[in-house]
Amino acid sequence: MKKAFFNEYAFHVSKDVYEPAEDTFLLAENLVVDKNDVVLDVGTGCGILGILAAKKARRVIAVDVNPHAVRCAKMNAKLNGVTEKMETLQSDLLKAIKKNEKFDLIIFNAPYLPSETMEEKNWIERAWIGGPTGRQLIDQFILQAPSYLMKGGRILLVQSTLSDVEKTVQKLGERRFCVRVLAKEKVAFETIVVIEATL
Repeated sequence: MKKAFFNEYAFHVSKDVYEPAEDTFLLAENLVVDKNDVVLDVGTGCGILGILAAKKARRVIAVDVNPHAVRCAKMNAKLNGVTEKMETLQSDLLKAIKKNEKFDLIIFNAPYLPSETMEEKNWIERAWIGGPTGRQLIDQFILQAPSYLMKGGRILLVQSTLSDVEKTVQKLGERRFCVRVLAKEKVAFETIVVIEATL
């Protein structure tokens, strides 16, 4: 069991769960949540972003396809005192979310790195692999997310320049979002970008 830290908060990370990295922390630094917000954290991992949101929001649902991540996020929600405000579910993207659920904010730290195949990968690899162009899950998310947003709701999405940020901005614009790049960070062979899209 590893530990990750953000500001005064600590998070346990089990071996089959994505360890928070530059993309997670860049999103955390740009996470603005109001006290009445209902928030959906997609691909929650150890739960760090959902927990940070739950410290301020009225309610948070955190989802992950990885059952180890779901258990880990639940444990961290308890450790950080937000279990009453944060529900954690196993879900492939938004499949487990009720059709009538609406959110003020949807957060997605997407698997965005290009890889030839997504089959037979372990849980850690599945946390960062986004198919041949890196866009497989990003594009699915852009199709699904708008119907779960309240009017004026926002998406915060983090991805890499390796998976075509301009295409994400274009696709969100086509779905009537007002889109802006909130933050960028150069790391090794890529730049990590936080995109905000407001419906």
